[in-house]
Amino acid sequence: MSDFDLMFIKNDRQKSLVEKAGKLASRVKQRVKQTDKTGLFSLENLRDLQEENYVTLTLPESYGGENISLYEFLLVQEKLAQGDGSTALSIGWHLGVVKELHEDHLWEEDTFRKFATEIGKNKSIVNRAATEPATGSPARGGIPETRAVRDGDHYVVNGHKSFTTMASVLDYFLVSAYVEEQDTVGWFLIYKDMPGIQIDHTWDTLGMRGTGSDDLILTNVRLPLEMLVETKTNKKPSPKGWLLHIPACYLGIAIAARNDAIHFAKNYQPNSLNTPIAEVPHIKQKIGEIDLELVKARHFMYAVAHKWDTDPDSRAEMGAELAAVKTTATNAANLVVDLAMRIVGGRGLSKQYQFEQYYRDVRAGLHNPPMDDMVIEMLANQALRS
Repeated sequence: MSDFDLMFIKNDRQKSLVEKAGKLASRVKQRVKQTDKTGLFSLENLRDLQEENYVTLTLPESYGGENISLYEFLLVQEKLAQGDGSTALSIGWHLGVVKELHEDHLWEEDTFRKFATEIGKNKSIVNRAATEPATGSPARGGIPETRAVRDGDHYVVNGHKSFTTMASVLDYFLVSAYVEEQDTVGWFLIYKDMPGIQIDHTWDTLGMRGTGSDDLILTNVRLPLEMLVETKTNKKPSPKGWLLHIPACYLGIAIAARNDAIHFAKNYQPNSLNTPIAEVPHIKQKIGEIDLELVKARHFMYAVAHKWDTDPDSRAEMGAELAAVKTTATNAANLVVDLAMRIVGGRGLSKQYQFEQYYRDVRAGLHNPPMDDMVIEMLANQALRS
């Protein structure tokens, strides 16, 4: 385990968790080229995650999980992303949703108990399906065009969801829909094999291709009334600490690029030099700039996570801090990978190396919510209210 990994590990439990994530990172890294080519989430990666009980880390211990804290969640996600960012980001959504359901008590207790038992026993995977072609990101406040109409003791759901991460391998979808009967937005828990469920393989993006974030089509999906598991309330939305899995993932990718660039610099010696390029002043400058960016972003992220874990009373006021972490980390990750590419030079564009994929993958972080403009406005509004 490198000094970079040990920097934020505080105890033996955390060290053990990071070692588990590191073991998985080594496995999933072997399939990066395959998933980048196919644009699908790897079934082999999923099996590894299930066999190592990674998919149950955020479950309460009573259901077979580890009940990991937010700080621990970020440690393992950052490490897993060093092997494959797509795998880390994908499973991060599942783990985050489970953590949110447990900690925020969003469902009826009996409904969550049954679902948590299912995850603990069968290692089932879930993700929210919220984004739509017409409404864009739900973070912008759009009302879903997906509709749920009551028909006796069932709801009939029709709609089209985009950016549904891991769509082809999910066991359950948490689908947002406008519930006409209640004039509100609700969330339906839908099993993958329900009649009317279809996955359209539309995912063809520059980066994070291995997330398999395809489109989910729902055509006259009939659901028992109890599958409406959440409804939107008039309460002010509370900050979601678990979304820090996003910056943790992109910092993990940046760390991988950093490590590869340093290895390259220490081992590449053109015949015009008497030493490897690591001894060249401008290369040292770039390596120092890389570590400065990573140290700043990581200290910020882990400090906010520690505050979230140890001061629950402050969580309601942490929205701006959480958002600022995301913007700081994803922009730092992009800068780090750019510097790594400059260290390596033209070889960084070659498919023989992974730098060009790091470059493509970190770019995606800028488009995960919250977007930079929303974060800056949030911070400005907070400052003006004070």
